[in-house]
Amino acid sequence: MSVLVRPATAADRPTVERLWLMFRHDLSEMEGLLPGPDGTFRSDRLRSAFTDADWAPYLLTSGDRPAGFAFVRDLTGPVRVLNSFFVVRGARGRGIGLRAVQEIVARHPGRWEVAFQDANPAAVRFWRRVAAETAGEAWTEERRPVPRRPDVPPDVWISFSTGGGRPGDGAPAE
Repeated sequence: MSVLVRPATAADRPTVERLWLMFRHDLSEMEGLLPGPDGTFRSDRLRSAFTDADWAPYLLTSGDRPAGFAFVRDLTGPVRVLNSFFVVRGARGRGIGLRAVQEIVARHPGRWEVAFQDANPAAVRFWRRVAAETAGEAWTEERRPVPRRPDVPPDVWISFSTGGGRPGDGAPAE
């Protein structure tokens, strides 16, 4: 299955909003959260992706069908963060996610961080594979408390670099 990764435009926002609901629905299983009274989940990251100049939303497509999305934040900072990443269930296990992440990080070379939860075994396998195939042995993993959420387990953060520099060495990316 092929994947096209392109910046999401304002015209793509309704599609990304529907994908966002699927993403948050998937996460609700791990987080034990219910949607709000209107049937939606929190969407502050979705809003930021389309309104904040330091963010970049991407739409993943396969043929003419939406296959997922990715939100990158801190574009102008020393470390870019893949803030949200989602591939629809019908496209999983086909290499689309790995190819999409590799294309996105290639567009923004430098230091990267990605957070995920230990409670999501598929995410654990996926992000470790992404790090290994993208950065070889030059990646790190650590657990960090979730800000303002002492009631939940810490997030797992993977750090790696593309285009120069090693995670945590302070070297500027080329």
